[in-house]
Amino acid sequence: MKKCNTIHQLTSQSHSQMMSYVIETKDDKIIVVDGGCRCDAQYLLNYIKELTGGTIQIDAWILTHVHSDHHGAIIEAFENHEFEFNVDKIYYNFPTIELLMQNEPMYSVDHDEFEKCKPKLLPKLQILKDDDVLDFGEAVFKVLYAPDFTIPENFINNTSVVLKMTLSGNTMIFLGDLGVEAGNIMLAKRGEELKSDFVQMAHHGQNGVTFDVYKAINPQVCFWDTPLWLWNNDAGNGYNTHVWQTVIVRGWMDELGIKNHFVTKDGTNKIEL
Repeated sequence: MKKCNTIHQLTSQSHSQMMSYVIETKDDKIIVVDGGCRCDAQYLLNYIKELTGGTIQIDAWILTHVHSDHHGAIIEAFENHEFEFNVDKIYYNFPTIELLMQNEPMYSVDHDEFEKCKPKLLPKLQILKDDDVLDFGEAVFKVLYAPDFTIPENFINNTSVVLKMTLSGNTMIFLGDLGVEAGNIMLAKRGEELKSDFVQMAHHGQNGVTFDVYKAINPQVCFWDTPLWLWNNDAGNGYNTHVWQTVIVRGWMDELGIKNHFVTKDGTNKIEL
């Protein structure tokens, strides 16, 4: 069977929101974006093992920001599955602990876990900067936004690295958990460059970037890393009864006329291009 360039959107192995993508190329490259929580690590590794037929060779592991539902899997993988896989390069851009303590000290444990694991990662680490291009043959990523760490509001989410991937002539923007403030800066800087066929919805589809950012991206397909409770804005009292903005953002996508949605509440999704 002829191999395709494929986007794999992995679902959560717990009740938590998370984000985990595997990009599989027809020239046998494997790129991971985030990977999810610690509890998602084994599923991720097993999934790649099945794709590759036994050897877990990861060409690149890209981390959008330093929250445990995005970087927990790589920490778990290196701490407890180190000899089950190989990764060539790890790309990231995280704030210092000093900046984190000034702005969102409640998340210092996420930073500390990464720093504890860092000695195992060091030879493979590369810091992402604006306009960096990561070329993996069939899959090419460009950094559209790298944080300057000067936004105090929603600090860690606003340090999300944003990447635009080109794959099989299609483009996809990974927004991570980007917030309103950083999203507006990116919009002012990038403008028409944001236009993409696919978009990964910011912050699991709620309380992320503004409608204007999505309007500029103008996607045909939305990828939601969103469990059912968050999709329905339901903390136990019924549909759209909580404070999450997912239903509002779903309405934005309706307004933009987008009909195609892949949502992790439905399980792992596989999109061949």
